[in-house]
Amino acid sequence: MSSSQSIARELLDAYDHGRLIPAIAERDPGFDWAAAYDVAAEIVKLRRARGERCVGRKVGFTNRNIWAEYGATSPIWAHVYDSTLIYAKNNKASVSLRGSVAPRIEPELAFRLRAPVPAGCEDPAAVLQSIEWLAPSFEIVDCHFTNWKFIPADSAADFSFHWRLIVGEPYPIKTTEITKLVGQIRDCQVALKCNDEVKDRGVGSNALDHPALALAFLADILGTQPKFDALAPAR
Repeated sequence: MSSSQSIARELLDAYDHGRLIPAIAERDPGFDWAAAYDVAAEIVKLRRARGERCVGRKVGFTNRNIWAEYGATSPIWAHVYDSTLIYAKNNKASVSLRGSVAPRIEPELAFRLRAPVPAGCEDPAAVLQSIEWLAPSFEIVDCHFTNWKFIPADSAADFSFHWRLIVGEPYPIKTTEITKLVGQIRDCQVALKCNDEVKDRGVGSNALDHPALALAFLADILGTQPKFDALAPAR
């Protein structure tokens, strides 16, 4: 069994049983981005083999303002599965945290593709041409390393911290609205509350200057990672 396969099995066991494990870099100081995505590819094989279906992708660490807090140096990505995706009815959902170890919640925007995203795209309007709908969402992220301590490559291997994605009511994107939507999505504001107490605030532009550009990042990085499927509309 290769090192990538061994680490993939260890991480999947930690995910399945809600366990903490030592950070990979503590055992292998040379663990880098290439090694991390090799592990991620092995995890996809394992999860598909046991019947889970890949239904989307998550992009993490798109907010450069928090990179210093987590030691991040780049956005990361991972698959979303039919077992981790939840559709909220009337924009409401109740989700059990059983099985998680150190969960945190993040407000997100979810997009459904209608067409592939052009390579090297830096124009949010061009990306939105490829989008069928968007929806307000929350992602519950979870870290299987003690106290959320890791190096950047560790994070990509650990499912990019994806645990659950809760997707709200979709808003269909009409071609005639794209020019207006570019600004609305960039400038949209969100307040994260618990028991009516505001815990954090954010704006769309926190995500790589525009949330649509997270898809452009994903399309481009997948173009360099032949072990994974290219970014394309769901069938």
